[in-house]
Amino acid sequence: MDAVEAWHAEHEYFRRLLGLLHKQLDVFHGGERPNYELMLDIISYLREYSDRVHHPREDVAFARLARKAPELQLPLERLKQEHRVIANAGEALKELLTEILGDAMIPRAEVEMAAATYLVYYSNHIGKEEEDVIAHAARALRPEDWAAVQAAVPSVRDPLFGDQPEERFRSLRRQIALET
Repeated sequence: MDAVEAWHAEHEYFRRLLGLLHKQLDVFHGGERPNYELMLDIISYLREYSDRVHHPREDVAFARLARKAPELQLPLERLKQEHRVIANAGEALKELLTEILGDAMIPRAEVEMAAATYLVYYSNHIGKEEEDVIAHAARALRPEDWAAVQAAVPSVRDPLFGDQPEERFRSLRRQIALET
């Protein structure tokens, strides 16, 4: 799989996870108890893999693309800023879910707001990258650019979508399989 295909594939994985999270939020919104453990697993994976591996690599790709296509500099800077917003929103939601699983009483509106903020930002962000960036990157970036993108973060095995998911993400992997 080449770098552009891998980038797109990761976005598809993230969309699937966001879809699962959205279903749980719908359960919550309906007044029932969602699967908080599943929600926390989704957020934990996205915080650990996407925010620490995927987004830093994208930031390098954005910087290289901005040098080759200066007209994209401002939109690419906005996307980099969204990486920070998504990370902060994800951390806030992760903290709320951890508190809930520790039997803390959290106002429903606070949980809904945190989850909705995360879902909207992340979903829109992926959409913008897919529509506005990936095709440009495929045309403009050269093998040395992609090598720099890959080198931005040491090779890390994907703990969920890799060949052998980590033990803590196996139930999430099974849930994803049930959804498809």
